[in-house]
Amino acid sequence: MASFQLDRIKVSWTAILTLAHFMYLLVGAIIFQILEREAESNSRNHFQLEKLNFLANYTCLDGPALEKFVKVILDAWEKGVNPSGNSTNPSNWDFSSSFFFAGTVVTTIGYGNLSPSTMSGQVFCVFYALCGIPLNLAFLKQAGKCLTVHLGRLKRGMVSVLPYKQTVETLAVSLFFISGSLLFLVIPPLLFSYVEGWTFSEGFYFAFITLSTIGFGDYVVGTDPDKEYIALYRSLAGIWIIFALAWLALILNMAARVIEIVAVLTYPGLKTQEAEEDVSEDVSSGSKGRSEKTSNMENI
Repeated sequence: MASFQLDRIKVSWTAILTLAHFMYLLVGAIIFQILEREAESNSRNHFQLEKLNFLANYTCLDGPALEKFVKVILDAWEKGVNPSGNSTNPSNWDFSSSFFFAGTVVTTIGYGNLSPSTMSGQVFCVFYALCGIPLNLAFLKQAGKCLTVHLGRLKRGMVSVLPYKQTVETLAVSLFFISGSLLFLVIPPLLFSYVEGWTFSEGFYFAFITLSTIGFGDYVVGTDPDKEYIALYRSLAGIWIIFALAWLALILNMAARVIEIVAVLTYPGLKTQEAEEDVSEDVSSGSKGRSEKTSNMENI
């Protein structure tokens, strides 16, 4: 009877990651559709009903006039102007808000609730992002190295207490994860909930969506026209974003390494195949270099 073992099957790690990635997207699309489509339909029907009621109560308006007014409101919202309130609402381009916006540009969060509306501002934003995104990546990389150094010191400090290396590493990583979660994912949402009037779940949702650079823009700090914020509120939020990104990037890198380790333990052939692919690349690179050198010598 024919039999085969999974570890003998030559499976490409790239193919596995590609398949898993698209399967994950497919599952997410199906679940989001199931969870959100009905709510969207209800909201759309409610909005249309409210428009009909508004036209019935205010007979001086007709359908086209109302649609034009709705378009004005939407245009204002897209340009960062909150339609509610009055003209005395705080500016979206004071220093604190501008600093916060600059942080969302270089970190690629891009909430979408605010963007440059002038041609000069749009052109500057393009070149600012071109230079700022690599600078931010370099900063996050260096900050990640510093956090890794502190994690190593934490491990060495715990060695004298616990002699087992594996136990020390597990506890050190756990302590690093818990302390970072409290500092960046628990305490800030509590503060945001208090200042913005959100629930804790909404504050936590905003924090994670921000730090993962998803940035939907449905929740943004410092945008409620009915609240008075301190001058540096959004600037402090921007500083929190930058340092928390470094911590979360390190955590996500650890998670990616765990996935690779689990994959290698599940399919031992993957490690051998990766080694063979690396050797093949080295050999091909060496052959290419030798051929170029030979060609240059013949030209001489």
